[in-house]
Amino acid sequence: MTTMRAMVLARPGEPMTLQELPVPEPGSGQVLIKITACGICRTDLHVIDGELTEPALPLIPGHQIVGTVQRLGAGVTGLVPGQRVGVPWLGGSCGHCWFCRHQRENLCDEARYTGYQINGGFAEYTVASAAYCFDLPAQYEDLQAAPLLCAGLIGYRAYRLVEDAATIGLYGFGAAAHILAQVAAHRGQTIYAFTRQGDTQAQQFALELGAAWAGDSRQLPPQALDGAIIFAPEGELLPLALRAVRKGGRVVCAGIHMSDIPSFPYELLWGEREVCSVANLTRRDGTEFLPLAAAVPVRTTVHPYPLHQANQALEDLRQGRFTGAAVLLP
Repeated sequence: MTTMRAMVLARPGEPMTLQELPVPEPGSGQVLIKITACGICRTDLHVIDGELTEPALPLIPGHQIVGTVQRLGAGVTGLVPGQRVGVPWLGGSCGHCWFCRHQRENLCDEARYTGYQINGGFAEYTVASAAYCFDLPAQYEDLQAAPLLCAGLIGYRAYRLVEDAATIGLYGFGAAAHILAQVAAHRGQTIYAFTRQGDTQAQQFALELGAAWAGDSRQLPPQALDGAIIFAPEGELLPLALRAVRKGGRVVCAGIHMSDIPSFPYELLWGEREVCSVANLTRRDGTEFLPLAAAVPVRTTVHPYPLHQANQALEDLRQGRFTGAAVLLP
């Protein structure tokens, strides 16, 4: 094929449009991928709404890509045509700065991101750096594998910061939390799920996945938490999470964007409580998490949409109309 369908963002704040575009050619170090599924993420909303301010416009969003390699660019080794791969948010980094040399390429100042500075997966084809493609566990079908590539990977990076905690609070029980709850339960940890006020559907979903308790984010859990992860992009949750963790506990902010954090009394932080953030992901996160997901095994709850309904899928995500993760099927 010489042309493909793609959902294109022309300007932040406006709906994407379905367009017919040339199939891209893989450059040096790249592969051409025929997309079979692409997960939808809250980060896509931040890009489309203009809350992430440096998109390469016009842009094809989408950064949880599953597909098969079609052609290899010059110099590519280790991948072959027909091989199934996953493409995550991190699409490339400089390779020579201090962060890259210490396996922290997620903090590279020259890093580029899929579906943000690099055209992504809301399309029938894409090109990606071969060095940033992952092998996927064979037991997952394409639809179920897609959420592992961001909700799973960045969720896992956040989880690693509280993985020694016996009790963990998850604020915002969406795509990432529903994956991490299963990992934590597998390791014998106790999960408390915090949702929007009145979201009984999400609370019931959390209980079905092994949470010991589920309630409103403004409530205190039945016991103090050793750690908490905030997945929802709402700054007002940080003081609430600090109030819920014990002395010496840690609160992890896992989103790439968060609304302003309100002021709060020092006593919420005092007692050697910690606040930290997670930025992006590294390739090491992928090589560690994907086999772990298969071993648990993590079950992803997915809601498929055809490519041309991408705008509807994003609005459903915004309004909290489903549990689990949405996935586009080209």
